[in-house]
Amino acid sequence: MSFEAWTIFALFWVVFVTTPGPNALNCITNGMQLGFVRSLWGVAGILTQATLFLVLSALGVTALIAASETGFLVAKYIGAAWLIWLGIKGWMNAHIPGPKLPPKTGSIYMRALAIAVINPKSVAGYLAAFSQFVDPSVPIWEQMSVIVPTALFLTTLSYCGFTALGAGIGRAALGAVFNVWVRRAMAACFIVYGVLLGSTNMGKTA
Repeated sequence: MSFEAWTIFALFWVVFVTTPGPNALNCITNGMQLGFVRSLWGVAGILTQATLFLVLSALGVTALIAASETGFLVAKYIGAAWLIWLGIKGWMNAHIPGPKLPPKTGSIYMRALAIAVINPKSVAGYLAAFSQFVDPSVPIWEQMSVIVPTALFLTTLSYCGFTALGAGIGRAALGAVFNVWVRRAMAACFIVYGVLLGSTNMGKTA
């Protein structure tokens, strides 16, 4: 994986994991109520989900490439369209208050894991995102050896950051993170990425 391709992926993943949603809300709430250190169990739950979805996405991309290069290209177009749709939806819903979480029950870890698994950024979303950055001419697991650690590192930084915000500034963190214009800026990033990646795919087939 070239440095340029890695940089594009890393920037995309920063947007992917810092866009406010149920995971961010749960981390901020845990930080407010439990303190930073104890709330790290919640971050561990999110990382468990992320690791599982990353592996499933890698397997899905591998299967697509093995089955048909044309099918893989179609998946890339669908993935680009999904990013654009996610951005449009995020822009339109930016004024809606942050998502509501289920009542607190069970362990911090298991609750965070459950919230992460039912997050709209499902395995289908991970697959759509991953398909944009994989080069079928390069061994898939060689690329994943770079992509997966990068994704997990940035995911850890993001949700530790949300947890620290909750522990440090309390409810003010919710107002800052779920600000309408912050959410719209993130949504715009998804739209731009989807358009650019879709255009790149078209250029490769021209």
